[in-house]
Amino acid sequence: MSELNPSRDDFAALLDESFSSGHSGEGQVVRGIITAIEKDMAIIDVGLKVEGRVPLKEFGAKAKDGQLKVGDRVEVYVERIENALGEAMLSRDKARREESWVKLEEKFNRGERVEGVIFNQVKGGFTVDLDGAVAFLPRSQVDIRPIRDVTPLMHNPQPFEILKMDRRRGNIVVSRRTVLEESRAEQRSEIVQNLEEGQVVEGVVKNITDYGAFVDLGGIDGLLHVTDMAWRRVNHPTEILNIGQTVKVQIIRINQETHRISLGMKQLESDPWSDIGTKFPIGKKITGTVTNITDYGAFVELEPGIEGLIHVSEMSWTKKNVHPGKILSTSQQVDVVVLEVDPAKRRISLGLKQTLENPWQAFQANHPVGSQVEGEVKNKTEFGLFIGLDGDVDGMVHLSDLDWNRPGEQVIEEYQRGQMVKAQVLDVDIDKERISLGIKQLQRTAATAGEAGGELRKNAVVTCEVTAIKDGGLEVRLVDTGLDSFIRRGDLSRDRDEQRPERFTVGQKVDARVIAWDKKTRKVQVSIKALEIAEEKEAVAQYGSTDSGASLGDILGAALKGRN
Repeated sequence: MSELNPSRDDFAALLDESFSSGHSGEGQVVRGIITAIEKDMAIIDVGLKVEGRVPLKEFGAKAKDGQLKVGDRVEVYVERIENALGEAMLSRDKARREESWVKLEEKFNRGERVEGVIFNQVKGGFTVDLDGAVAFLPRSQVDIRPIRDVTPLMHNPQPFEILKMDRRRGNIVVSRRTVLEESRAEQRSEIVQNLEEGQVVEGVVKNITDYGAFVDLGGIDGLLHVTDMAWRRVNHPTEILNIGQTVKVQIIRINQETHRISLGMKQLESDPWSDIGTKFPIGKKITGTVTNITDYGAFVELEPGIEGLIHVSEMSWTKKNVHPGKILSTSQQVDVVVLEVDPAKRRISLGLKQTLENPWQAFQANHPVGSQVEGEVKNKTEFGLFIGLDGDVDGMVHLSDLDWNRPGEQVIEEYQRGQMVKAQVLDVDIDKERISLGIKQLQRTAATAGEAGGELRKNAVVTCEVTAIKDGGLEVRLVDTGLDSFIRRGDLSRDRDEQRPERFTVGQKVDARVIAWDKKTRKVQVSIKALEIAEEKEAVAQYGSTDSGASLGDILGAALKGRN
């Protein structure tokens, strides 16, 4: 196109070339010669039967500067060979686009960047002029981060990467973001090479999230996680950081592959856990602040950077199934006792109930064994009754301690929840947090009447009635007192072959010897074997001192005969 004013022979050769190409004309880019310039139109002969007109503005700056002249060779696109005016419809713009498509496809196939100019905004993005070809730039591909104002980027030549091309549909999609990311990756790689783990650097807080803050280290961002901001608990990074703030941080970790950098601030301060054992010895009582409450307990800050956990089981002596939030509240000042310290795991176990009086100790001091108490029936179970007592503690009346004569399963049906009852304290186990009560011990029955006439004594001989036969022995009732007892298999006879519960029958009366008697709980233990051994000793002592020469069998026979 730089050749101007060709000779007649050149013009003829050009026409021959045009016709010899065999093009049909329409839909193709052809070369033509400007034969005339009239006002704002250029008359172009492309070797067809008719000439065509192309607006000068389609030739761009060359037409404005007056450099376009008659005889210049130009490439144009033939839209139609002949229109209603008898002229060929030509387009310089479409020719430029066709030429650009060829060049763009070559660069696209080679993965090369292209240069373009953002010139208009459309729905979902922008249009880009790629030297005549129009491409679409999605809004998400403009920059690495969303930008509000794209005006400074428009009408300025800049590099793009072609993401997709479809010549049949005339679609080209480009990205500016990928170009920036590649450049940034190169810069990040160079910066990362100059950083080392453990290095202390300064940075500017660029962004804050719920889990931490991103700090600009001069071209590359590092993550300062919320757990590495301070030794104490930080609920949200905004408690100690602001966007734009300059901070001193230490590089904790560098991932050379992903270029991710982890930062820390607390690492620049001394570790408060280093001498934790001497600060908080086990058993020490200390005041702290509740910082967080969970389903399993409450965290208490003992000093900046040091927190301990009050497990839900250590919050109250009596409230076992209550959510910690109903006992404590966040920011509350509370007294606790150090229960356990684990410096390796950075854990301190605290107790809240240990600062309060043990209600079972208090109950034992105020209600010793044998004393009488009164309370409300809280619950009925297959084991017995639970009675509410002073100090918000419960005591249990076992089925066997409800009545002297009737089965507990029958007697318990006479009691209802909410009913006030009186009972006697039988036992208090502080470690197991148990209080045993008895109701029958307060009843004026034949047992207590018998007690008034004659107290049971150890080694006394009593008559028992078999009430049940078990594998392990016999359940019996003392005939004179009505007390229940159990004779173990080993106490059924002196002779091991006779230690068989099945040789007895329900209702059978047998004699036995009292081997244990608890006056307070009125529990008695008897043994047939102990009676037989005692009788043998007595017989030997009585008959064995004579010189009659009687055998041991004769002596025992005589003793048993005298007993019967």
